[in-house]
Amino acid sequence: MTLSHPSRADEVYQQLKRDIADFRLVPGDRITETEISERLSVSRTPVRQALFRLRQEGYVDVLFRSGWQVRPFDFDKFDQLYDLRRVLEAEAVQRLCHDDVRTDRSVLHSLASIWLVPLQARSSDQHQVAEWDEAFHHQLVAATGNVEMVRVHQAVTERIRIVRRLDFTYQNRIDITYAEHGQILQAVLDRRQDEAVHLLRAHIQSSQTEVRHITLHQVQQARAASRT
Repeated sequence: MTLSHPSRADEVYQQLKRDIADFRLVPGDRITETEISERLSVSRTPVRQALFRLRQEGYVDVLFRSGWQVRPFDFDKFDQLYDLRRVLEAEAVQRLCHDDVRTDRSVLHSLASIWLVPLQARSSDQHQVAEWDEAFHHQLVAATGNVEMVRVHQAVTERIRIVRRLDFTYQNRIDITYAEHGQILQAVLDRRQDEAVHLLRAHIQSSQTEVRHITLHQVQQARAASRT
């Protein structure tokens, strides 16, 4: 059995997605296929394929006869997606607090091994914590056994990932995430439904507010740096 290797288009796609996430490409920036192909030393075909994939996911827009543009942040859209996320995850937590053969509470113990740990056992790696954070919320929904809830939640997660991961660029936000995830998880383990739902909603709202502030700050910094 041979392992498949990522195509050139996949590699370009991943690189451009990192560039957008790390604000090397700033929202509102205009780019051309020729510029990208020269910078990444690839032909224009994989660049075009990668850009159309990013367009489908909402990261870039194609401009008539003038290349491409990194899509400006639409905070109204992000707010709507966060609202949907709150609804899905609150419903998941409610279900996990009840005895229901359709839910898989065994996932809670797996999550506890990451989030309910002593201070010295916690990670300070922002990329690692960002991945664990996403997995935490995904697994709460997946544990309901509702495939359609999982599908919609995953689509929402993809759409907000670019701003959500900024929440872990500062150590205090990592510390807060550990504390809040631990509180939510303990409430679900103890089947304290109302408390668990309240904690979850407050956690998502806090993160939403914080990433909006961080995002605006990061964009301003990136734009200032591009002018120097």
